[in-house]
Amino acid sequence: MNYKFSEIFRYIKPSEIRSLLKYTSDPELISFGGGMPNPESFPVEEMKEILADIMDNYGKKALQYGTTEGLDVLRDELAKYVLKTEGINAKREEIILTTGSQQALYAIAKIFVNPNDPVITEGPTYVGAISAFNANTANMMAIDIDENGMNVDELEAKIKELSQNGLKPKFIYVIPTFQNPAGTTMSLDRRKRLLEISERYEIPIVEDNPYGQLRYDGEPVQSIKSMDKNGNVIYLGTFSKVMAPGLRLGYVIAPREVIDKINLLKQGLDLASDSLSEYIAYEYLKRGAIYRQIPKTVDLYRKKRDLMIKSLEEYFPEAATWTKPHGGMFLWVSLDERIDTTKMLDRALKAKVAYVSGSAFYPHGEKHNSMRLNFTYSDDDKIVEGIKRLAYVINEEMEVVE
Repeated sequence: MNYKFSEIFRYIKPSEIRSLLKYTSDPELISFGGGMPNPESFPVEEMKEILADIMDNYGKKALQYGTTEGLDVLRDELAKYVLKTEGINAKREEIILTTGSQQALYAIAKIFVNPNDPVITEGPTYVGAISAFNANTANMMAIDIDENGMNVDELEAKIKELSQNGLKPKFIYVIPTFQNPAGTTMSLDRRKRLLEISERYEIPIVEDNPYGQLRYDGEPVQSIKSMDKNGNVIYLGTFSKVMAPGLRLGYVIAPREVIDKINLLKQGLDLASDSLSEYIAYEYLKRGAIYRQIPKTVDLYRKKRDLMIKSLEEYFPEAATWTKPHGGMFLWVSLDERIDTTKMLDRALKAKVAYVSGSAFYPHGEKHNSMRLNFTYSDDDKIVEGIKRLAYVINEEMEVVE
């Protein structure tokens, strides 16, 4: 059989992160490559009680198909949760459950983007967003970020440039709090300016907030969605970082017309998200377990962040720089510009240490001398040893390029 696949596969490329998974079976490999929460953060005992109660009280419903938009009582609890944690006022009908936030990214691109339509992202940005937008043939344009988030002056200049050519971005995608991959947080002033730009040019903002509750120090910054008075912001959340990623449960908060379109698309994707996961999340919120678990996770991750930064300071070459995030799961390391971290990865894997090269986080692979390091997953001793191995690899690479 000579299969004839659709043109869409010209745009879809394999994820470097997923490609690294084949090495995870090697017990000697220390991987900073994935974005996985630490299993020690999973509320296992609480889940045992919740599951038992669900089987006793909702068993037949929890094991049945659910509605496409998601469990009503869960959406009500989510409305309470985002009001308490992010200051977002949302009604039940403005919330839809998704099979992980990755499905939400794919759905948003699908309902807004026609082939080659421009979409604005941060540079660097989440590799999963790049995959989702590529799968919908978006023409992504990355706006540089610094320690205060997206450069909004550069953003407005790009919008004006596109306008002169008769083009307008379909949306602006940002991860303003503990950005993936850089770990940076957008300042309040820039958030307000971004919202003003969105309103002035009538371009929606997609605010992705997987890590907002994982704050280790510093003061919280108001979410963009909480300041949105005119329905300009589409907000994405997930249970993966505050409950468990294996349950594959995310959500979108947006104006009803957007939710309705996602609902229609989701009917063609999976009919509905997992009913059992939705009942688990409902009980997890209703019982307040999420508010007991998050501080434990924060304490665990804060120590790991500090340990990785201390190890970088001790072992990495002087020319290397890195972000020092107030929360989240990642550090962004920049090396001598002569080093190509994509090419260096083979050398690192031979030394039994893994990372994700910086170019994977740019829509067109623009930059090559950076890497993303995850500090949440590895055991403490492996963080130290992994940074030692990586420092050795970098020093070897420097001898080659000099």
